[in-house]
Amino acid sequence: MHKARIVIDPDFHIGAIDPRIYGAFVEHLGRCVYTGIYEPDHPTADDMGFRQDVMDLVRELQIPIFRYPGGNFVSGYNWEDGVGPKNKRPRRLDLAWKVVETNEFGTNEFVEWARRVGGEVLMTVNLGTRGIDAARQYLEYCNHPGGTALSDLRRSHGAKNPHNIKYWCLGNEMDGPWQVGHKTAEQYGRLARETAQAMRWVDPTCEFVACGSSYRAMPTFAAWEDTVLSHCYDFVEYISLHTYYGNQTNDLGTFLGRSLDMDLFIKSVIATCDHAKARARAKKTLNLCFDEWNVWYHSMEADKKIPLWEIAPGQLEDVYNLEDALLVGSMLMSLQRHADRVKIGCIAQLCNVIAPIMTQVGGKAWRQTIFYPFYHASRFGRGVALNIEICSPKYPNKEFDEVPFLDAMATHDPEKETISIFCVNRDQHDALQLEVELHGVPDGCRVLEHIVLESKDSKATNTAENPERVKPHNRGNAKLAKTKVTAQLPRLSWNVIRLGKQAAPTKKRD
Repeated sequence: MHKARIVIDPDFHIGAIDPRIYGAFVEHLGRCVYTGIYEPDHPTADDMGFRQDVMDLVRELQIPIFRYPGGNFVSGYNWEDGVGPKNKRPRRLDLAWKVVETNEFGTNEFVEWARRVGGEVLMTVNLGTRGIDAARQYLEYCNHPGGTALSDLRRSHGAKNPHNIKYWCLGNEMDGPWQVGHKTAEQYGRLARETAQAMRWVDPTCEFVACGSSYRAMPTFAAWEDTVLSHCYDFVEYISLHTYYGNQTNDLGTFLGRSLDMDLFIKSVIATCDHAKARARAKKTLNLCFDEWNVWYHSMEADKKIPLWEIAPGQLEDVYNLEDALLVGSMLMSLQRHADRVKIGCIAQLCNVIAPIMTQVGGKAWRQTIFYPFYHASRFGRGVALNIEICSPKYPNKEFDEVPFLDAMATHDPEKETISIFCVNRDQHDALQLEVELHGVPDGCRVLEHIVLESKDSKATNTAENPERVKPHNRGNAKLAKTKVTAQLPRLSWNVIRLGKQAAPTKKRD
């Protein structure tokens, strides 16, 4: 059995954790909206047609912000198609996903859905086929109180109060040749600047996200960010990052090490942003919006067989196993690890489409394996991210040279007086013996619980027929003696060790 060691001192901070890093993405893609969050004929549907069984699961995750309506979808989307009487909304060909969009669900429905589950909206405007005029009109429709044609139009649609949407993405993946209306960095940078300026004239309280490269392996990466920010640095508050990881070659050691790539991606974008700051001689520091991230590979072959121009087909419906949950846990720790600069994050996506939540049409909703690390991070990873020291044995890897068996992060919630230690044991064969040295921890601190997500079969999944095959338990053996925590982390496991003074929780997920 390998041994690993962590040193934690609550006085050594990375930065405050913005709760928005635990956001999610809802796109008009597959069954994310239709028969996902919205199914008027479902037995649990409320007065707006929202599935309340799904809403209950979303509330469990305590998601503070939701990105909408795309994604690739947005680059061909006319926002006007999704407002007003439903029987008058047009059906359109969605060129991004080769389906028919009914527009039965649109802006006002989504804003109301987000309100009911307790989250804000991160709205995306179409800078593919449209531009400045449509974007500023969309903002006026959403946020202006009344007395103008567009704000009064919203009021006539039943939304009397302004939506007050503060956060706006300026397009999506605009360097991607798959994107409708994709652009060069020069073209996009200038358009992003002019769009943000016009929108801010409509509503000065708004904050804007410029498109970064579609992912780190893009030929345009880094040069794209540098050029875009040379145009719009003073007009935006964030730049976006997207990444998805897969295990198509069934190389588990490399797959579980992908979070190392995510860390490098974040550091590279931070460096590019800081270079742009220096060049602009700016006082403002640009933050990061990691608004698409997840594991995605299981459904790729099946998606090739879906006929064209269907309505809400089952696209990108990855069924996740324990291995996927471990990488998702590590990706969440990457966001926490860079809490000083990553201020928004959105797991892509929320329901059915590469998602933590799955549904049957007219039937059940259940938690996928990746639901649980997200649940734990969102619930317990609040407060400040701690700058911890990790000493772990490593295994050789052809892509990353060496990968630590232990991936770990710690957070401190001063209000609740708790410390949460998140750990992934990447060892495919053995448990990992963990020792945590605590500095500056007040008297009376104890182990509140040690949560473990594990399975004898690392390929095990949750399904409608067996929705709890993989779920966490509270039987971890973490112990605290004076200033030292010891614990055994099972092979291929996600662990949450919670320390604090208050009484242990009475309700546990067994």
